[in-house]
Amino acid sequence: MNLRPPSPTSRRRMLQALLGTAALQAPFAALAGFNFFTSEYTASRDELQAMIAKRFPVAERYAEIFMVGLRDPQLGLDAGANRAALTATLTIASPLLAASPVQGVVSMSSALRYDAPTRTLRLDHPKSERLELQGVEGRDAERLQKVGSIVAQELLQGQVLRSFTADELTVGRKTYEIGDITVQDNGIKVQLK
Repeated sequence: MNLRPPSPTSRRRMLQALLGTAALQAPFAALAGFNFFTSEYTASRDELQAMIAKRFPVAERYAEIFMVGLRDPQLGLDAGANRAALTATLTIASPLLAASPVQGVVSMSSALRYDAPTRTLRLDHPKSERLELQGVEGRDAERLQKVGSIVAQELLQGQVLRSFTADELTVGRKTYEIGDITVQDNGIKVQLK
């Protein structure tokens, strides 16, 4: 009679047969930021920076005479205020401006929200914190700063920070939803419920 224990290879095959190969390999190998044991997902600042950079440049016309554009976004995280911060290069062009286009930098802060139908983490109610323009002074600077702030807020409202696929949010027969969103110093953590 053979009383040898099964080899590691045969144990692995038996376990895969019992649990199903797809359930054993798919969700955990590809989802490094997901922690299904603590029911949370953490997206690093670098991951989010790479994702938002793909969505720029963006531009919008204002009052049919100004074209406002944003490029080169830099994501920051404000854990104390539980807000995301975004700094971008701003361009304002208009036939009414002697020196067109006008360049500058805008810094925004934003709350975050999860949009369930599209499975996306988005900026919500961004607020212009600082806007600096180069080569413009006085009343012209004030007007352009107002235009730049309004359009930058419109351009960033609803901007996607992270998209989730149905496969990422499904383990076995359980499909998770996103709950609370917490901004940390080096990433954004979402609760899986």
